Amino acid sequence: MKKFFAIFIFVVALFSTNSFSTNVYAGVDWGLHYPKEGARPTGPATAEDLKQFDAFYIGLEDEKVIYLTFDAGYEADLTAGILDTLKNHDVPAAFFLVGSYIKNNPELIKRMNDEGHIVANHTMTHPDMSKISTKEAFAKELSQVEEHYKSITGNDIPRFYRPPKGIYSESNLKMAQELGYKTIFWSAAYKDWEENNQPSKAEAFSKLIPRTHPGAVILLHNTSKTNAIILDELLTKYKEMGYRFESLEHLVQQLSS
Repeated sequence: MKKFFAIFIFVVALFSTNSFSTNVYAGVDWGLHYPKEGARPTGPATAEDLKQFDAFYIGLEDEKVIYLTFDAGYEADLTAGILDTLKNHDVPAAFFLVGSYIKNNPELIKRMNDEGHIVANHTMTHPDMSKISTKEAFAKELSQVEEHYKSITGNDIPRFYRPPKGIYSESNLKMAQELGYKTIFWSAAYKDWEENNQPSKAEAFSKLIPRTHPGAVILLHNTSKTNAIILDELLTKYKEMGYRFESLEHLVQQLSS
């Protein structure tokens, strides 16, 4: 009986102390489990485990706040309209962009800055960052984006980073932290990135609304026609549900204090 009890305690400790792999270089896919409508999801790492690396995926649970983020690897002639909608609703957003997007769309980058949005780092070439084991190679993926951004704006890029496809390793999180970055995952998203297989408006709402929760970091793609179409109604709906919108600076400030 004592032997059984000792084994039980060991197993509980093993699964409760740290959600990271013992292999710090092992790749992890950021996937979420939604327990029920309106509930906060769980991911492959807890908010507390991520926090030690200045990484975040969700805000406080006692505030009806949404943090709106967009990812893009290319421009699909939809972003200007998305910016119009954000401006009409006075909603701040963060745009995680690859290097070629920033280089090829200087006017959009300037507009994002001028209208109070964050332009953030989504790497230069959108690789699987978990396969990059050296800090030098990791830093190069981010520094090239920094250079393109500074050549357009004259400023340093805000130090927010999102790993492509949400694939990361503990080693990656530490390298990003050492480079001064906050790694930002997400707590609500849906399958919106396939250009030739766009969800309908009804499908989008059926996924996004039930997955929204207090402190939600929402991931959308500004390459999605559906998102461009529904955004005005979606933001209106969220406000009707009692949510307000804040920037990623607010998220980090709230969780770092």
